[in-house]
Amino acid sequence: MTKPAFYITTPIYYPNDKLHIGHAYTTVAADALARYKRLRGFDVMYLTGTDEHGQKIQTRAQDAGKPVKQFLDEIIEWIQDLWARLDISNDDFIRTTEPRHTKVVEAIFERLIDQGDIYLGKYEGWYCTPDESFWSERELVDGKCPECGRDVQWVTEESYFFRMSKYVDRLLQYYEDHPDFIQPESRKNEMINNFIKPGLQDLCVSRTSFDWGIHVSRSPEHVVYVWLDALTNYITAIGYGSNDPALQEKFERYWPCDVHFVGKDIVRFHTIYWPIILMALGLPLPKKVYGHGHFLMKDGKMSKSKGNVIDPKLLIERYGSDAIRYFLLREVPFGQDGVFTPEGLVQRLNFDLANDLGNLIHRTAAMMNRFAGGKVPGPGKWEQVDQDLAALAEQTVLDVQEHMDEMQFSLALTDIWKLVRQGNKYIDETAPWSLNKRGESERLQTVLFIMVETVRFITVLVSPFLSKLPGQVAAQFHFEPEETTWDSLSRFGALKPGNAVDAGTPLFPRLDVNDEIAALETLTGVRKQSVPEESNSKNVQDKAVPSSVQEQTATQGKQEIGIDVFSQVELKVGQIEHAEKVEGADKLLKIQVNLGTEQRQIVSGIAKYYQPEQLAGQKVVVVTNLKPVKLRGVMSNGMLLAASEGDKLTLVTVPESMPNGAVVK
Repeated sequence: MTKPAFYITTPIYYPNDKLHIGHAYTTVAADALARYKRLRGFDVMYLTGTDEHGQKIQTRAQDAGKPVKQFLDEIIEWIQDLWARLDISNDDFIRTTEPRHTKVVEAIFERLIDQGDIYLGKYEGWYCTPDESFWSERELVDGKCPECGRDVQWVTEESYFFRMSKYVDRLLQYYEDHPDFIQPESRKNEMINNFIKPGLQDLCVSRTSFDWGIHVSRSPEHVVYVWLDALTNYITAIGYGSNDPALQEKFERYWPCDVHFVGKDIVRFHTIYWPIILMALGLPLPKKVYGHGHFLMKDGKMSKSKGNVIDPKLLIERYGSDAIRYFLLREVPFGQDGVFTPEGLVQRLNFDLANDLGNLIHRTAAMMNRFAGGKVPGPGKWEQVDQDLAALAEQTVLDVQEHMDEMQFSLALTDIWKLVRQGNKYIDETAPWSLNKRGESERLQTVLFIMVETVRFITVLVSPFLSKLPGQVAAQFHFEPEETTWDSLSRFGALKPGNAVDAGTPLFPRLDVNDEIAALETLTGVRKQSVPEESNSKNVQDKAVPSSVQEQTATQGKQEIGIDVFSQVELKVGQIEHAEKVEGADKLLKIQVNLGTEQRQIVSGIAKYYQPEQLAGQKVVVVTNLKPVKLRGVMSNGMLLAASEGDKLTLVTVPESMPNGAVVK
């Protein structure tokens, strides 16, 4: 049975300089969709590339003292290396200097002249060289380019023009008949109100003031202007205009494109000019154009002139491709603008990847080796807590499918992380260490099986987003190939018992917040935000804390102390090995804690909240430099940290991956 085709593109990037994190954002998003569609059984064609003609390229090459082709080749090599480091799974990379593109553009231009869609005229108007865009007087903002805010120049030269006005009514009708063509919906309203209703001007499609580009065959002094040249890459890359039967078949298979991903600043070129060019060529229009928002800096849009451009390679080298891919797709709802901050990056990596996902995988593998000899046991009877987790896992699959079809990557990841966190909660609630101690082997086997099955579900669910982790986890847990397909998620519990599980090491080690923010400031030139110190040590949830709560926290605490006082408190990770009630004391438990290099006995007033058997195996935070005291005649050498609210109290715990005796900072 032939797989259904799915064609997805990024914009072709302008290689007048190295790319930044905003370009990576678009490419990673398209890659996530491509990987997802492949998992769902589609024959995916994923295209990216570079737009290599124009005045700006020629000027930059001259300034660098290099031939234009050499200047371009060096940057293209850098770009392709970036995509390799980010594990971008594109099926093709188009360069507009390639003959497969240039020859077809020449032919298209001649055809459009012959059929009266392109005519020779004279251009007079405002032109922005950095953006290579023409603007009318009404479109300027304070006399400057509305896109980049830089100066524009008055240009007068002979040019060819495309009769846009000829196709306006057909374009508006297409919008009406295909309401999902432009996404998000707000972009369509912007196109109609800002560009079409005021009167769509004919488009300048050639220049004579420079010569680096595709020349018009009948008028060689004219160079095909950027948008007619650049936009046609989407069809030349898949064989349009070729005499090769195999390429003709390829074009018929993949066109029309399922989705063009573009930044919001070039939506008008893809939803007005590109559809009209296709209408003139008698070709079907793309099914969807998605204009996403920008990753901004605190001082606005990234630009070389501001010196606020972030090199994604530096981030990848420090944190790995999975971490950067996750941050880009989780941090900002796709379609909206977001602001890059070092704090935001470190918080995502520490809390989402290290504390949540990494912790779940590592503690599952560790307990499999500790309690089951490193082999997945067969499950026994399921209890309600097991069924609840299974139901959540199966519902998560449906929710992720819905979000991915709508290209809402951050929402898909949000739902996956609900399952991740519930997986960790399940371990805490079922307490395999207690089951093992009590000899409840059948129940322990069921819990361990469900833990591994949860890891399997999550491994498949995150595979469109994280490119390296799924293979690492599949190897560690020895999942069979058929257990890592999307179809394998149709039923929770399909995992085959008997697989070996390797203990492994944490996949996402926790980062020192202050060290990483300092390093990021150096790498990116972004100064640290003025944020409360407490944000360095606790999870920052997706929803902001109401200001009234913040004010209460600030005003109702104890007297402030300096860092010199706080630094005198010594906190370490300890593992509870045994607990028992203190004779004659209803509130006290006598607890034996392993601190790595020593064993401590601590008396704690938590008997109201914990049964002794619940505590064995838990990793807790211990104050280790308190003076020893006697409580009800029993020596206590330290204190356990806990959080309380009303009549509730919970011990502060840490991931099992943290070694006993580790210092808590």
